[in-house]
Amino acid sequence: MNEGSGAQRITEVFRRARREGRAALMPYLVLGYPTPDESVRLAETAIAAGADMLELGLPFSDPLADGPVIQQATHLALQQGVTMERCLALVRVLRDRGAALPLVLMGYLNPILAYGVAAFCRACQETGVDGLIVADLPPDEGEDLEMHCREHGLALIYLLAPTSSPERVRAVCSRSQGFVYLVSVAGITGVRDRLPPDLSAFVSQVRRTTDQPLAVGFGISTPEQAAQVAALADGVNVSSVGARGCGAAGKRGASMCTAMMRNAGSYRVLDMANPHECSLSQSRKERAHGYGSSSDGLDSPHSRGGAPGPPGRGDPAVADLGG
Repeated sequence: MNEGSGAQRITEVFRRARREGRAALMPYLVLGYPTPDESVRLAETAIAAGADMLELGLPFSDPLADGPVIQQATHLALQQGVTMERCLALVRVLRDRGAALPLVLMGYLNPILAYGVAAFCRACQETGVDGLIVADLPPDEGEDLEMHCREHGLALIYLLAPTSSPERVRAVCSRSQGFVYLVSVAGITGVRDRLPPDLSAFVSQVRRTTDQPLAVGFGISTPEQAAQVAALADGVNVSSVGARGCGAAGKRGASMCTAMMRNAGSYRVLDMANPHECSLSQSRKERAHGYGSSSDGLDSPHSRGGAPGPPGRGDPAVADLGG
């Protein structure tokens, strides 16, 4: 049902956001959580509120890159029988109900191998998926999946970590499609009190290597942090806050991270359980003048607190994605 390839549709999202002087918003939601039907409604909440793209998590029994919040969400989804087939069916429901924005599945390699790489990519194309993010797949092991993604018009998006070597940065930037996913911390996903002080330097390092859009995820926990990241990168991913809210306050809490509203050309995050909003876009002029650098943005009073959590076992960010 998509016009053009997934990579083209994803690239156009960033082009449009750039023309509007803002970062693209890319909420992450776990398919099947808190229930399959509710996950569809939460996705539709994000779409109606102005999300540019959705990252939809595929539940997996051993999610090594995820922190306890998303681990719990995926565990509960699995307990309800949410399989890969069910996930694809939920994507189909979203498309049939009018979702037109790019949909990117984010998960791990083992379930894809179990499904069958060729069959999975074909099913993704048939259900309206635009791209894949495989957290534990380094580019030097991605040739087979890349081939099938190309055949079925899917973007395969690779990740970079702060510890990635220059060689790894070049490899990922040359092979990632649609955008490059920057892991903000050398550790697992999850809520953190502050952003790493070297995030600005990390984004700048990768930007010197590629003109592809750069999206930042992992550890973005508050509207203030999201705004700081939006001043540096082309896209912002927020995930654990929504999953945590869902577990804490049901539907209203889950809306915390997904109800993003336009206001004077800017996106804002609205905490539906505890109203609070913060702009997620900064003008290119502000970016050009250094707004959000490590000296004046990433260590703001809003983000001070504890240090980022320790690296997680098996996390691709810790393993440097093979670099």
